[in-house]
Amino acid sequence: MLELRSVSKVYGRAAGGRVEALADLSFEVKPTELAVLVGPVGAGKSTLLRLVTGEERPTRGTVLVDGTEVGTLGARGLARLRRSLGVFCQDGHLLPDRTALGNLTFVLRALGTGWAEARERALATLVEVGLGPARNALPHELAVGERRRVLLARALATRPRLLLADEPTAMLDASASAMVGTLLRSLPLRGTTCVVATQSIELARALDGRVLQLAAGRLQPEGDPV
Repeated sequence: MLELRSVSKVYGRAAGGRVEALADLSFEVKPTELAVLVGPVGAGKSTLLRLVTGEERPTRGTVLVDGTEVGTLGARGLARLRRSLGVFCQDGHLLPDRTALGNLTFVLRALGTGWAEARERALATLVEVGLGPARNALPHELAVGERRRVLLARALATRPRLLLADEPTAMLDASASAMVGTLLRSLPLRGTTCVVATQSIELARALDGRVLQLAAGRLQPEGDPV
């Protein structure tokens, strides 16, 4: 489903300004696998996810999603690719003039889902993340952690083949974090491949998936996070 072949990402060209964010990464995430990228701030986790979505291109190497080389895609190809992805990022935004339910419904309608199905699926996904009672709240009426859960629900509502989740439990309390962890663990059983990026060793262990440790842009030997 996802494969990186000798991928490096370098920022800057001038002397002294060259930063290697990722260095010679090679790994594969198989269909319906749950993989957890774990590492500290600056390890390269978010950069890696941006290479998968095509927001950035590798300096060297190849990124493939379902056999398609992301770095060779033009605007139309990237648009098609992104329709198959669910992306939850730390700097995501909700439409301020739409309710939690309206934000999810809007995305589903834009993808061609019928009105009744879009509303039903949007509501069901909000319930899954514990926000059924808040479905009619506008973003400014929600706490920060609740807005983050709406963003996660929006990524899940499209039923993506591949979900990319960057720090999905950041700013959530223990109860909400546990709920999100349970939901993420269930995704492979639904046919969704899942890649989670996190600083939290506790979350990496709780998800019970394949652990890929990053440090200074380099992949460490696989195993239980330390």
